[in-house]
Amino acid sequence: MGTLKRRAVVSALIVLQALWMPARAETALSGVSTSDAALVSQITARLARAKGVRARFTQTQKLAAMKAPLVSVGSLLFFRDRGVIWQVDTPYRKTWVIGDSGIVAIDAGGARLSNGAAQGSRGAVEIAKMMRAMLGGDLSALYSQFDVEASGSQSRWQMRLVPRQPQIAQSLRAIQMDGGDFLKSLSITLANGDVTQFDFSGSEEVDELTPADQKNFGTR
Repeated sequence: MGTLKRRAVVSALIVLQALWMPARAETALSGVSTSDAALVSQITARLARAKGVRARFTQTQKLAAMKAPLVSVGSLLFFRDRGVIWQVDTPYRKTWVIGDSGIVAIDAGGARLSNGAAQGSRGAVEIAKMMRAMLGGDLSALYSQFDVEASGSQSRWQMRLVPRQPQIAQSLRAIQMDGGDFLKSLSITLANGDVTQFDFSGSEEVDELTPADQKNFGTR
């Protein structure tokens, strides 16, 4: 992906990640109907049940400047008490570990890079941060910044988020999420029409970290 397009995607994700923080109760329903709020509350509770989630992902970027979509495949681990391990397997191998203490990149040879060395791949890092909030079931803050539409049921739901704030709408058009027990897909449409789609498969709850996970998190 070209530098300008990568920066556009990263900028949008940085904004979104900053919004997925606990909201004040008095603003929680400002961007959603009562019926939708009830379903969103159920979705939030359902996503928050798992201590951890492991899944495969396929990321597809459809950019106006590119004739063919850009596709990458990998795996992720979300663990509530530790953070996220976001690993790209193809078309290259690299791992990002995002925790409360910061960001670490691990190259294909297993060498851990400093935070500064990881800055060139902020897109994947910001996606992982966003996933940590979403998979943790914390969606309440969205109401103060987005119009939220939810449909379906706890077992099969869809959620669409449209920015209410002009400064966000300048870069972001909409977010579409689909899921059930786990998040199944996430689509981010930028204001210029570029779309980044994430499809998740093989999602399963995780109660304990493996030795490899602990090593990636820096605890072994």
